[in-house]
Amino acid sequence: MPAKKTDEKPGSWSKKTPSVGNKPSKGKPGHWLWLGLGFSGVAMLSATAGALLAVSLSSTPLLQSKLSPEEAAIFGTGGSISRGTMRLPELTRPVNILVLGTKVLSSDIDEEPIDDSGYEPLVNSFEGLSDTMLLVRFDPQEEKLAVLSIPRDTRAYVEGHGIKKINAANYHGGPALTAKTVSELLDGVGIDRYVRVNVQGIEKLVDALGGVTVYVPKDLKYKDDTQHLYIDLKEGKQHLNGEQAVHFLRFRHDKYGDVGRIQRQQTLMRALIEQTLNPATIGRLPKILSVIQSHIDTNLSVEELVALMGFGAQTKRSDVQMLLLPGQFNGTGQQEVSYWLPSRRRIKQIMAQHFDVGYNKSDEVDPTFLRIAIQDSTDDPEAVQTLVSQLREAGYRKVYVAEEWQEPLQVTRIIAQQGDEVGANAIREDLGFGETRVESTGSLNSHVTIQLGEDWLRQLKQEIED
Repeated sequence: MPAKKTDEKPGSWSKKTPSVGNKPSKGKPGHWLWLGLGFSGVAMLSATAGALLAVSLSSTPLLQSKLSPEEAAIFGTGGSISRGTMRLPELTRPVNILVLGTKVLSSDIDEEPIDDSGYEPLVNSFEGLSDTMLLVRFDPQEEKLAVLSIPRDTRAYVEGHGIKKINAANYHGGPALTAKTVSELLDGVGIDRYVRVNVQGIEKLVDALGGVTVYVPKDLKYKDDTQHLYIDLKEGKQHLNGEQAVHFLRFRHDKYGDVGRIQRQQTLMRALIEQTLNPATIGRLPKILSVIQSHIDTNLSVEELVALMGFGAQTKRSDVQMLLLPGQFNGTGQQEVSYWLPSRRRIKQIMAQHFDVGYNKSDEVDPTFLRIAIQDSTDDPEAVQTLVSQLREAGYRKVYVAEEWQEPLQVTRIIAQQGDEVGANAIREDLGFGETRVESTGSLNSHVTIQLGEDWLRQLKQEIED
């Protein structure tokens, strides 16, 4: 259920505020609190106004690509998405934003290596293959934010070019062709706007946000002399600067390849949401928008961008849903081309549940038939087996123990790995502990992954004492 809203807004003035010239009441409880909130509201508005003026409020101030009328029309079917207010712009309807991350080397735009070593530097460009692809839904009606990650190796039909890896769409036709390709893949979903950001922009954006604290799940080490890329991150909780965050995002040299990288992307995105999507971020808008001017190409106006940021800042962690395009690798990896093969049936389920595209009652799954993986962070095998037995006694038929979860958890996470929030919530109710998350950071082959925390050990201890 969406959180109940009140009519009162932060920074608004009370009708009981004394007029100019009246003396304030001495010792009145909360007087300085309300005064502080008033000044905070003014400061937020001033920072926002300054940021907006820095780049102007023209309709397309951030557009760095020239779209033909036909291409622009692909994103214009839903009309306006925001409206200005006396405070911050706000969203007027659900909005689907296509986000493309690019990593463009000099060779991608036919430039020669910079020296005899074969060094190919990164170029501040948006052309070439897309390295990351997300469809993000901002839904002010349901007060939810859904992020669908699409692996760059997804097998898809690219109009005019046949069957390709989906990351080729940006190379052949930029954001417009990519939007058409994604829409066809995702059951005809409408796409309202696009954002393209290059890897240099991500680095500078993380720095502008003050860095990000994240748990690195294992040692990540890789080097590529031709790109001067040297990744060396140690396992454990760390505060990453922009360059380190990009290394965390780019690493894909383990058994899960690009899908494992997507899991780390979701981990980083959730960390950024929890740490920086709050009212304090408003004060960083001038620096953030300065980065955006140089490293982002989008058909969002500044007003629309601020409306999206404002919505994100007000969204609770539990209402942020991170999904992975359902599918599987093609065979054993010995084929000439390695694809992520999308599952049409499961795509329909995700689009119905999270993007309001179609609905079929027969697509609903009985929770007792879900594949449930358990990842232990407690280092207590006996507690794990007790949980397995309890789930089976509750009627869950397909429960198995997967690889351990390296990050020590105080609270158990019940992960809707394939987007089935209803099933994950049913398991949460049966267990009576933990928190539900919609994301794809669990065991890949599961429907639901239980990342077991210390709260389960405390519950077992309490049951013994009772």
